[in-house]
Amino acid sequence: MTRRGLFAPALGLLAAACSPLGLLNTFGPRDGGVRRAARDIPYGEDPRQTFDVFVPTAQREQPWPVLVLFYGGGWDSGDKTHYAWAAQALAARGFVVALPDYRLVPQVHFPAFIEDAALATAKVGEIAAEYGGDPARLGVIGQSAGAHLALMITLDRRYMAAVGAPGLIKAAVGLAGPYDFLPYDVPASINAFGRAPDPTLTQPVTFARADAPPLWLGHGTADVIVHAEDTTILCARMRAVGGRCEFKLYPGLNHADLISTFSPLFRKKAPVLDDASAFLHRELG
Repeated sequence: MTRRGLFAPALGLLAAACSPLGLLNTFGPRDGGVRRAARDIPYGEDPRQTFDVFVPTAQREQPWPVLVLFYGGGWDSGDKTHYAWAAQALAARGFVVALPDYRLVPQVHFPAFIEDAALATAKVGEIAAEYGGDPARLGVIGQSAGAHLALMITLDRRYMAAVGAPGLIKAAVGLAGPYDFLPYDVPASINAFGRAPDPTLTQPVTFARADAPPLWLGHGTADVIVHAEDTTILCARMRAVGGRCEFKLYPGLNHADLISTFSPLFRKKAPVLDDASAFLHRELG
C-alpha cells in the first residue's frame, strides 16, 4: 500500500493515539526545577484561546529563550491541561515555555486553528519578558497536528504578518508532523481542511523557502499514523530551495513516542528531548 493509503485511514486515529499521553500528566514523574508561572493567559476572546507559562527556577542570568509548544490531537481534540509534563520537560532544559490551547474542529475549520497558533505566538512574544524570557529568541515546537501548526506559522509568512509579528519565530521543531498529506480522503482531514479553496495552501511543504527560520524535524520509523516520509520530504524541499533543515529518524519509535519520550518515565527510549533542546539552544542562543 502506498504512503497515502496508509496515512489516510490512520489520520482519524491521531487523537486516539495521542490521548493516552494525558495520563502522564496525572501519573507520570515530572521534571524538577520548574514552576508554572501563569495559567490561562488570554490571547483571544474564545475560552480555548488561552495559554499557560512554565519557567525554570534555576538561578542564573536571564533572560531565557522562549518556546511555544503546540500539542497534537488531529485538529479536533486536545487540552493543554494534559501536556503540562511536556512543557515542564522543556522548561527544565532552560526555556520559558508557553503551552496554548487552540480552537478545534468542528467549532472551527482551516485556517482558524493556524490563526490561533499565530495569535498565541504573538501574545507570547508580547509578555515573555514578564516571565524572564527574551522575545528576540523565540521558537516554536509541536507534535503531530501541533507540528503542523508550528510549521505552518513558521513557513507561511501570512500568518505571523497578520498578527503584526513577522520575523518573531527564529527556529521551529516538528515531531511526527504531517507536512505533505494530500489528498483528503478521511473524515479527519476532510472536516479540518476540506473547505479550503486551494488544498495546497494547507500543506507546510508548499511554503518551503530559503529565508525561513531553521527547522529541526524528528520522526519515528515505526510511525504508521504519519509516516516518516513527511519529514524527509519537507527537509528535502527546504534544502532544495536553499533553506536550513535538519532531521533525525528514530528507529522503532511510533507516533506517540516522539512526545512521550519527553517524560522522565520514557526518556531512556530515545534522546528526542535532548536532540530538540540542543538544536533550539544552538539556534536561539
